[in-house]
Amino acid sequence: MRSGVRVGIDIGTVRIGVARSDRDGYLATPVETVDRGSENPIGQLVSLIAELEAIEVIVGLPLSLNGSHTASTEDALVMARELAQNASVPVRLVDERLTTVSAHSALRAAGKKQKQTRSVIDQVAAVMILQHALDSERSSGNLPGKDISEFPAQS
Repeated sequence: MRSGVRVGIDIGTVRIGVARSDRDGYLATPVETVDRGSENPIGQLVSLIAELEAIEVIVGLPLSLNGSHTASTEDALVMARELAQNASVPVRLVDERLTTVSAHSALRAAGKKQKQTRSVIDQVAAVMILQHALDSERSSGNLPGKDISEFPAQS
């Protein structure tokens, strides 16, 4: 397992959840939620990535249940490409099907009402995305997901 902090990102239409790992790549924890409508969300993310001295960014790739691309998939790819152009670390994408649903379930199980979870749901989803990637790398010895370069921009 490579040593170094990884940053996990859940890209939503309104908010972007951010999580980070410890240096040994065992545990993902929430960091913050970036407002997608803020003045420069990519700049905020790039600053966070640099501040955390991350070695890699893991972005959740929202696919439909049958694995096909959706409007959300294309939106995540556009944001991931922008991150890759502006951050000085590799950007990888991992399948995030049902992550937000799982995050809602986990928060409900913890006794939180939906209104109470709006500010953290994206962070919880980012934690789940990143933890899955960490566990995958640890068990397989391979890098998680796919590099952004494997998703050419559509013209």
